[in-house]
Parts: sequence; structure tokens; C-alpha cells
Amino acid sequence: MQLDQIMSAIFLIAVLILILPAFLSTNNKIKQFLKNLSIWAIIVSGIIVVIYLI
Repeated sequence: MQLDQIMSAIFLIAVLILILPAFLSTNNKIKQFLKNLSIWAIIVSGIIVVIYLI
């Protein structure tokens, strides 16, 4: 792995750590949780695809 890929992964994990507590506290219903989780999965997947294309 190149250094820029490692740094991108570290930044994504840092954002996840910052967002995760509020995300879990606001998603107390399983249906809402799965909906929001799928939205975040799409966002993160999109970011990863863009990083690999650049």
C-alpha cells in the first residue's frame, strides 16, 4: 500500500469514530438504523471508488 492510501483509510476511520456515537444514539429503531447504515455504506463506498480512480 502506498502512503496516500493508508492516510485515506485512517481519515475514514477517524470520521467513523467521530460520527458513530451520535449515529447510534439517534438510531434506536432497527428499521431506521438499517436505512441510515445503508446510506453511510453507499457514501463510504463512493469515496473509496473515487480515491481509487484518482
